[in-house]
Amino acid sequence: MGAHPAGPAGPLRTIAVTPGEPAGIGPDLCVALAFAPPPGARLVIVGDPDVLVERSRLLGRPVVVRTWQPGTAAMPAPAGTLDVAVVRTAAPVQAGRLDAANARYVLDTISSAVRGCLSGSFDALVTAPVHKGVINDAGLPFTGHTEMLAELTGTPRVVMMLVGGGLRVALATTHLPLAAVPAAITVPSLTCTLRILDAALRRDFGIAHPRILVSGLNPHAGEGGHLGREEIDVIAPVIGALQAEGIDARGPLPADTLFNPDRLADCDAVLAMFHDQGLPVLKYASFGAGVNVTLGLPIIRTSVDHGTALDLAGSGRAHDGSLREAVALAIDLAWHRST
Repeated sequence: MGAHPAGPAGPLRTIAVTPGEPAGIGPDLCVALAFAPPPGARLVIVGDPDVLVERSRLLGRPVVVRTWQPGTAAMPAPAGTLDVAVVRTAAPVQAGRLDAANARYVLDTISSAVRGCLSGSFDALVTAPVHKGVINDAGLPFTGHTEMLAELTGTPRVVMMLVGGGLRVALATTHLPLAAVPAAITVPSLTCTLRILDAALRRDFGIAHPRILVSGLNPHAGEGGHLGREEIDVIAPVIGALQAEGIDARGPLPADTLFNPDRLADCDAVLAMFHDQGLPVLKYASFGAGVNVTLGLPIIRTSVDHGTALDLAGSGRAHDGSLREAVALAIDLAWHRST
């Protein structure tokens, strides 16, 4: 199973990047991108240019900011230059210090970038981390990027997948207490998730015949019903029905032996039943360089696999590996979707 191929030569893709929480490391990562821009794309930072300039000064890596407008030609910026679609903060930003006054700004950057993707101005969206707590403290209902993107694009169901370390791991359920997971795994829900995963592997990853390994929920995949019946009553029937549709889904397989090299060599993605069943393996294999991909949206969205790291903001110690991987994957997916 491969992470993602090198982006092919072709027209430049315009990739929107939202810096996330302005007091966190998102602006630091955007500054780093300015000095080693990825090939094959023009990056447009959707945010406040003053925050980026000030953060670059703090880091000792001053950048030049150019204002981006829709319709401008997709030309890569020179090293040390950032193209910025301007969205202004409401209050001054201090690295490492949250301010609820700027919570609306964070959401506005996301909304603006999504509008650009839907209009065709951007070919993909890459998001740096936000701080959910300060957004909610500001009185703004927000459960996460994924839910907001689904609402903004009118998408009834999306699927979370992480890519890294040679793995693609999608989730049947995401941020739920363990006690709530079994009830959330239903025939309609699991069927929809697998269809979205199969379609995304074909359309966005360019895999003509995706092979998907599906984990069981219970230890030993239920041990024939002795350790739980979800495999018998839900997971196996869904797999059988989808196989009849031509989807190459296999399982349910015991999660403790699913991630061995022999099995992974014969698949393109794994569907885990819950968050901490699949992601510890992937994050062990790719920590600091994993990418979160939202499947099922009408737009392409990738994201870093880490948080705002307020303690590192402005220090020069933030690692940009995950953001660079997210940008590289967004370029690849944009190319596949356009062909």
